[in-house]
Amino acid sequence: MASLVMRRRLTAATAASLLSTSRTSPQHTFLIPTSLRLARQNSTTTTTRTMSGPGQGFEYDPQEVSWLQRDALLFANSIGATADELHLLYELNPKFAVFPTYPIILPFKGTTQEVIDFYGSKFTQAIPGVPKFDPRRVVDGQRSIQVFKPLPTSSAGKKFYIKNKVVGVWDKGKASVVDTQQDLVDDKGTLYATVLSSSFYVGQGGWGGPKGPAGVNYPIPSRAPDATISNQTTRETALLYRLNGDYNPLHATPEPGQKMGFGGEIIHGLYSWNSTAHDLLRAVGGSDPANLKEYSARFASPVKPGDKLTTELWKTGNVDKDGFEEILFVTKGAGGKPVLSNGRALIRTAAQSKL
Repeated sequence: MASLVMRRRLTAATAASLLSTSRTSPQHTFLIPTSLRLARQNSTTTTTRTMSGPGQGFEYDPQEVSWLQRDALLFANSIGATADELHLLYELNPKFAVFPTYPIILPFKGTTQEVIDFYGSKFTQAIPGVPKFDPRRVVDGQRSIQVFKPLPTSSAGKKFYIKNKVVGVWDKGKASVVDTQQDLVDDKGTLYATVLSSSFYVGQGGWGGPKGPAGVNYPIPSRAPDATISNQTTRETALLYRLNGDYNPLHATPEPGQKMGFGGEIIHGLYSWNSTAHDLLRAVGGSDPANLKEYSARFASPVKPGDKLTTELWKTGNVDKDGFEEILFVTKGAGGKPVLSNGRALIRTAAQSKL
């Protein structure tokens, strides 16, 4: 299939890239039931991780979350949606919809419309049998999302909650990894999305915990990619993206990044993650939120403000019973270094797609 080169300019930049080494970051696959009850004792969600360890199965208190139409518009703007995607950018468009990876931001935002103290808002509940980790030295390892039901354009009229459960806590020697599963449900127990996260606590390992199980890899094909998509970040990219609710100072001012060895501020890893999801859905799925079913990637290296991101994607031809095709991808930054690796998505090809 001929390679398709796409270029887009970010009109109002937004940001992304948090570090985690690909050698130590665990990877996930997951199987989620079609229904979920809010009560903890009735929860049946499972993952493929079976190794037992400290903290496994520990559940944080449910977190109420909410959003406005304005939040959906801001998110789409911040990850690179353009004027020909008014269904993501204009609330009166008859097809106005929330971009499907938006649930990833809700644990940061909670129910507030105000600026958040990032460090003060981190979980204070101790995980049994695990050291207390410093949230000022944490970066993302990997994120996966599985979408079950589209979000309403506003949470008004319903209560929504994040149910957050520890999948495992792993001692990597020089760092620790905390794997969690977050289920977004409404007050009737309807499951909208499941997010699997790996948090990489820099310099906080060596406490004698288990190293953790091996994960699943998705090697990219040896042939040329089916599409290459460019994304030019700016110095304002992270400053816009943070307004979604992810107010980590690491992405706004140089001091935290200097202390962590990054040499200054870096772009949110979740900006790279979300903007790449947008690029893939635009290229393959015609920008239709209903055409994204699953999406995952590992954070491989940091992105500096002003770096150019290039995503290469491959259609595998593996199509599920609902018509969603497996897409493999890698996103590269400065010097061709991978920023997102082990990338995989399930996307339904739109009729107007050139791929």
